[in-house]
Amino acid sequence: MRGARLTTLLAALVLLGGAKGMDPVNPTCPAKPDWGPSTPMSLTPTDRGGKRVLIADGVVDASLPARLAAALSADERIEEVWLRSRGGNAKAGNAAGKIIRSYPGMVTRIPSGWTCFSSCNFVFMGGDRRFVEPGGIFMVHMFTYTGQRDVIDSAVKEGSDGTTQLIGEIEQLSALLASEDNDFLIRMGISRRLLTEIMYQQAATGGENNKGQRYCLSQDEAREYNVMPLERAG
Repeated sequence: MRGARLTTLLAALVLLGGAKGMDPVNPTCPAKPDWGPSTPMSLTPTDRGGKRVLIADGVVDASLPARLAAALSADERIEEVWLRSRGGNAKAGNAAGKIIRSYPGMVTRIPSGWTCFSSCNFVFMGGDRRFVEPGGIFMVHMFTYTGQRDVIDSAVKEGSDGTTQLIGEIEQLSALLASEDNDFLIRMGISRRLLTEIMYQQAATGGENNKGQRYCLSQDEAREYNVMPLERAG
């Protein structure tokens, strides 16, 4: 039922040409998302609106969990983590989310106009309380290791045996990550329906130029899947 509703919604938006400024190929999402720089995520403590916040801006890389732990440990006044990112390393995103959850009461926030995509979703989900501001974008796609296109291309040049072995390894890693995602969502209080009904319904091959592979949750959907809980997340 949910899949049929989703398909109908997307078809209607495409036929209508989408709202002004929306992506006609990914009609629930803005045409030009503000998901920050393509450099490793910077972590900047600052004061905003009388609160001490950590601005997390950029790509999720393998070093993020250690750097995030150090940043939060170094400033006990930090109350919130504000996120803007096009994603990156999926396992690092899970690990960073768990670090945030280890701080009771820590808030994660996607400010209006900012986009949190891909592995950034899992960093955000680590918040004990979570807020997607009106105009903030929680953008998802399926998580996969097949974005390692450069590695696959190299194996293709080496011959079919090497390629078959590599793709088999990638499939195993993808299955493992899917299991980790499911466990993570349960631990963070997110409905696992977010995976089955939304995330794993979007095809993904990695990279910021994907077409027809993104889905941006509405405010109602963010609440429906407990991405933005009405009460305390943890």
